[in-house]
Amino acid sequence: MNEVFNTLNKLKITPVVSIQDAKFAVPLAKTLVNSGLPIIEVTFRTAVAEKSIKNIKKEIPEIFIGAGTVLTIKQVDKAINAGSQFIVSPGFNPTVVDYCIKNNIVVIPGIDSPTLVEWGIERGLEVFKFFPAEVCGGPSFLKALAGPFNNIKFIPTGGIDETNFLDYLKLDNVLACAGSWLTKGNNLDQIKTNIIRVLSLIKSEIK
Repeated sequence: MNEVFNTLNKLKITPVVSIQDAKFAVPLAKTLVNSGLPIIEVTFRTAVAEKSIKNIKKEIPEIFIGAGTVLTIKQVDKAINAGSQFIVSPGFNPTVVDYCIKNNIVVIPGIDSPTLVEWGIERGLEVFKFFPAEVCGGPSFLKALAGPFNNIKFIPTGGIDETNFLDYLKLDNVLACAGSWLTKGNNLDQIKTNIIRVLSLIKSEIK
C-alpha cells in the first residue's frame, strides 16, 4: 500500500471541503493540522479549488492534500500542478482513471456496484470511494462486498456524519471515512472542537 493509502488508513477520516473563498483555505488547513488531522480533500465544486490547493500546499507543506469531485483530465492536471497528492472522483470515469494510472497519479474512483469494483481491479486498483454510501446500502453493502472482494478497501462518503461513521470504520474493508460534516461553517474554533471529539471517538472505539 502506498504512502497516500497508508496515511488515509492511519488517520481514519478525511475532511472533504468545498471552499468558497480562497482566503479561508490556509486558516482552515492550519486548524486541521493543529487539531491532529493533517489531511484535507478540496473539491473541485468551486472556482477557487485550484488556488486553494496551491495556497495550502505552499503554506502548510506537511499536510496531505487531495482533490475531490474531479470529473475531467483537465481538472486532474490542475489539481496535480497545484500540489494535490491524490485524486478522488464521485464516479468511475474510465478516461480519468486510465489517465491517472498512466501518469502514476493516485486515483480513488467512486463506485456503487460490484461491476465498477471489477473495472477497477482490472486496472490494478485496490482502493475505491463508496459513494453515495448511505443511499447505496451503507455498511450492509460493504459487508456484502467483503466476500468476493476480500483484498479491496473502501472509503465511504455521502450521508456520513458523527452518528454513523464508526459503523463504517469498524468494517475490515473500510480504509477510512470521508465527509464534509467535520468542517461545516466558518467557525474555526467549532471545527477544531468537532475534529478533536471525532478523533477521540476513533481512538476509543477503533482498534
